[in-house]
Amino acid sequence: MDMENLLQRYFGTTDLAEVQVDAIPAATERMLVDFGMEKDAGKRFGLWSLLYMLDAAPDLDVAFEDETEREAARNFMDMVIAAGESPE
Repeated sequence: MDMENLLQRYFGTTDLAEVQVDAIPAATERMLVDFGMEKDAGKRFGLWSLLYMLDAAPDLDVAFEDETEREAARNFMDMVIAAGESPE
């Protein structure tokens, strides 16, 4: 899932810097609901990635049943941390 499409869908903009802080909780809640309902692995990973960046992602063992998907998520987390963009 394209990150720009996710940003546009949940925040009405492709620039996360333009998002009003008070809009984040409602958008995060919608993303969590959509994440729980989504069946497509790629779309689920895209949603999880954005949730991770917002420090709202479910734990890996809850989010992904497949070990390969959990490993991909760990790799994503490592890349974010290495880039200095950790949500923490």
